[in-house]
Amino acid sequence: MKKFLLLLLGMTFIFALTAPILAQQSGTGTHIFTSPIRILEPRGDSTHPSGFPPVQMREAYRYNVIPNQGQGMTIGIVDACDYPSAEADLGVFSTYYYLPACTTANGCFTKIQYGGTLCSGHSGNWAIEQALDIQWAHAMAPAAKIVLVENANPDDSLFLAVDQAVAAGSNVVSMSWGYGGGFSGENAEDFHFQVPGVTFFSSTGDSGCLTNYPAESPYVVAVGGTVLTLTSALPPPSPFSNNYGHEIAWSGSGGGISLYESEPTWQMGVQHTGFRSIPDVALDASPASGVPVYDSYDGYQWLEVGGTSLSSPVWAAFMAIENSLRVAGGGTTIHQFLPDLYQTIYPSGNYALDFHDVTTGSSGGVCVAGSGYDYVTGVGTPIANHLANDLVPLP
Repeated sequence: MKKFLLLLLGMTFIFALTAPILAQQSGTGTHIFTSPIRILEPRGDSTHPSGFPPVQMREAYRYNVIPNQGQGMTIGIVDACDYPSAEADLGVFSTYYYLPACTTANGCFTKIQYGGTLCSGHSGNWAIEQALDIQWAHAMAPAAKIVLVENANPDDSLFLAVDQAVAAGSNVVSMSWGYGGGFSGENAEDFHFQVPGVTFFSSTGDSGCLTNYPAESPYVVAVGGTVLTLTSALPPPSPFSNNYGHEIAWSGSGGGISLYESEPTWQMGVQHTGFRSIPDVALDASPASGVPVYDSYDGYQWLEVGGTSLSSPVWAAFMAIENSLRVAGGGTTIHQFLPDLYQTIYPSGNYALDFHDVTTGSSGGVCVAGSGYDYVTGVGTPIANHLANDLVPLP
């Protein structure tokens, strides 16, 4: 366990298309949230996908060998603004990668527009964000349903959109957006994430060693970023292959120590700052080890993208698969993942079987990867089949 002084540093990256998560305030005092999506530059041939395809990502993190694949579960995706071609683009993505169709007609896909007239998805690149979120949640948990909630604006009403996702039956909710550094009074919004049986995931941001809200809520699983290397760039020899090579911390990954959220009791054995620290877990986020996304609305077609915007929906997909496994065995959806992670999984002898401990790399300041928990990759990235089995008997 590592102890560091608190430093909150922002960084600038050459791969940025959108502005990083930064603290902003509108004239009315509402908080304006931004999405941490990164597009690889220079862009390749937009008529063909580039980056790690679903089969390689599923094999790298071992999602490919877990039964059920999210059957019976619903992943809620909450974003802002209008993305008119969301379902059509998901269809192109699914067809190209031989994934099951996920449509309104077959009951797999639902889009809810909340809060009145929606801002344009071109603004702030929210349409690209939505494309990434829904396509990769489906890619990693292809049997789960997807509920996309488009909020009217990227402001505090996003928390009400989270409530809509839960009301629509989501067992897992992914939020690839945040407010950099958090804000005074954020604790008053924590109740949106205190829903028994529903697990909430949030990106930690792409601005380097900087916290953000809602990732720093003690009721949200904060997901940081890594750079993933595979053993081979070639297609895997079988659908049950393991192509994981190694990972280092991604230089853009958000993390650090909250200024506003007290240290949860379940995190006290990991760090002793008196405040909540993030991330809890991590996953591939570098645009240099990015994934393909299809977005016709913005006229891009295929893009290779990364950012902790990718990490959050991929982790949400894992939880959908985990919940499906539990319910199929006669259990319930997981009640409280974070206490289970820090009090049962991380301290146990199974930790090395359940997680890749990312020990090298940094995103600045206190966010330096090392053995065990750290402020840039949390406890590490999932070895999903082992983690799923160890979570099944927990409450």
